[in-house]
Amino acid sequence: MKPNYKNWMPKGMVGSFAAGTAVVLALTLIIGVGWLKIILLILTLVLAGVTVWTVLMYRAFSYDGKRQMSRQIIDGVAEYVILPEGGRCLDVGCGSGALAIAVAKRNPKATVTGIDRWGAEYASFSKKLCEDNAFAEGVAERTDFAQGNALKLDFPDGTFDAVTSNYVYHNIPSRDRQVILLETLRVLKKGGTFAIHDIFSKGKYGDMQSFVKKLKELGYERAELVPTDNGRFMSPWEARWMGLSGSALLVGKK
Repeated sequence: MKPNYKNWMPKGMVGSFAAGTAVVLALTLIIGVGWLKIILLILTLVLAGVTVWTVLMYRAFSYDGKRQMSRQIIDGVAEYVILPEGGRCLDVGCGSGALAIAVAKRNPKATVTGIDRWGAEYASFSKKLCEDNAFAEGVAERTDFAQGNALKLDFPDGTFDAVTSNYVYHNIPSRDRQVILLETLRVLKKGGTFAIHDIFSKGKYGDMQSFVKKLKELGYERAELVPTDNGRFMSPWEARWMGLSGSALLVGKK
């Protein structure tokens, strides 16, 4: 049995844009000369462009393709999660279980909990998929998965030895995503480590350098932002055309 981590660019989204392009193109060919035809032609070109973009994203993220960016990012984030014997890690927004499982494989004497809301936009992701993947990777006994809310974690303060997440919080509608980060760090033990990967652009998160400074003022032993859009996980060009500019790891120790 092989694990199936799906694709960060849902196949259904690619198909929807392709179908939409075909429908609008058909209407464009049917409509006679006039402003409506021009508008439909422009819409066809726009949809075709978006379709090409989604196809390229799908190919780049595919675990079976040549680029395998998803695998590179997951493995890269997992390298920052080091757990003590008997330690516990929380993966917020676990999706298909890829990061939680990668952490479990790198830390054979620790356990990992993955939580997600598994929304409609990623309908192919589910708790069962995570469990099946964990079984396929031989870490089922050291991983567990549950429905959860990143805005209000159902765990007491200081529950985990490490917390991690990958490309989750920028998708959550919020006026202040730094508050979401603090909620994740709330469940981290004193002395525990964190590795949170996301698009930490100013438009999505505000001033993250001030946030890092705030963590240090709160007594965190270490906190820093490590850019990943500079060749670490992706080239600057890839980051730009994929809309991932600003990607970085927030890492440190409480």
